[in-house]
Amino acid sequence: MFKHDSITLEWLGHDGFIIRGSIVICIDPFKVAVATPADLILITHEHFDHMSVEDIRKFVKKDTMIICPPACAPALREFPKIVTMKPGQDTWFGDAKVTTVPAYNTNKYRDPMTKTVFHPKEDGKLGYVVTLDGTTVYHAGDTDDIPEMVGLAPDIALLPVSGTYVMTAEEAAHAATSIRPKIAIPMHYGGIVGTDQDAKRFKELLADSDIQVEILEHNG
Repeated sequence: MFKHDSITLEWLGHDGFIIRGSIVICIDPFKVAVATPADLILITHEHFDHMSVEDIRKFVKKDTMIICPPACAPALREFPKIVTMKPGQDTWFGDAKVTTVPAYNTNKYRDPMTKTVFHPKEDGKLGYVVTLDGTTVYHAGDTDDIPEMVGLAPDIALLPVSGTYVMTAEEAAHAATSIRPKIAIPMHYGGIVGTDQDAKRFKELLADSDIQVEILEHNG
């Protein structure tokens, strides 16, 4: 668990996180052993390791709101409160502000011959900037180093580092310098793809910067 000002943040493994403050926010739970009821669940996109209906059920209570891209809505229709959002939109849940940011690949190819990427920009997959109790957290989703990140300047940035489908450690370190967070936390490793070495490499690359890098223990 990582504490910053009035919130705490737990890494559930892969891209999953719990943010606790005046409300509880869960992002992309996947293969979670222990869950707690969440007020708000954010889903970045429809891939099985981000939109796991089985895991979402573990966090849902009667009044839980789920925010997701439109592509996720059909699979989540069993849940009563769903809001779909596209990149570049804002909404509020109580005192929490949620802003959507694009998440897409520029050089991670499903088919190198046709330059078909795993996460096309036109699909509308999401990253999120969440402001809760005065602290701003950016969850980048599955993405490469993209122009829409520049200058976001959150307190905390959660950045994928494993390569293959998302940024490599080197690309994520470069992205961090343009995002300008106070704190950067690596994610998207240690499960489907990537290892602890990717997180450590990310931290090494930012050692001489003014960005504090925190490698969290898995708490899923």
